[in-house]
Amino acid sequence: MDIAGIRSEYMRATLDESEVAHDPCVQFGAWFEAAVKAELPGPNAMCLSSVDADGAPASRMVLLKGFDARGFVFYTNTLSRKGRELGASPRAALLFFWAELERQVRIEGRVEAVSAADADAYYRSRPIGARIGAWASPQSEVLTARSALESKLAELAKTLGDDPSRPPHWSGYRVVPHAFEFWQGRASRLHDRVRYRGASAGVAPAPGARWIIERLAP
Repeated sequence: MDIAGIRSEYMRATLDESEVAHDPCVQFGAWFEAAVKAELPGPNAMCLSSVDADGAPASRMVLLKGFDARGFVFYTNTLSRKGRELGASPRAALLFFWAELERQVRIEGRVEAVSAADADAYYRSRPIGARIGAWASPQSEVLTARSALESKLAELAKTLGDDPSRPPHWSGYRVVPHAFEFWQGRASRLHDRVRYRGASAGVAPAPGARWIIERLAP
């Protein structure tokens, strides 16, 4: 297989720094809405990257469950590998890739826990199987066999009933951005890249302050 020969040209659209929204959350919302309207598979799927206490990176796909001016929210087992890493180093990077639209969005920021009330509300909105599964799975731990997980799930389905409470080890995180990059594929690999950043590196602008918007070389 000639992997090096796999190529495609990007010709769908352009991105100009003079035409984007002043607020990166507004710009993200427009692109996210376009991905939803295009009926792309998993438009809210995002790659979450974190580092452990020694600085070793790890990435995995998670699902965006909400965003606003405060940041981008996802939920998980806080005792999982990602939960431990975010506890040790509360910073993260997110990556959305909508291949059919030839677009990427990169987001970097600090990480904070969502409120217990927010976590409870989202947990109650989940299908019952997912709610019980959050109790059953020791996420990221070694399993002797899948049958052990399925047996635990069946046991808990009997004991927890139809309205289980949120597990104490399951909650949400919010990535509070200090930088965004919007990427639009272009021909000859001369892609459009527009970055939003605060005036101080690694620090989000204060509420109401303007973001610095700049074009990056492809």
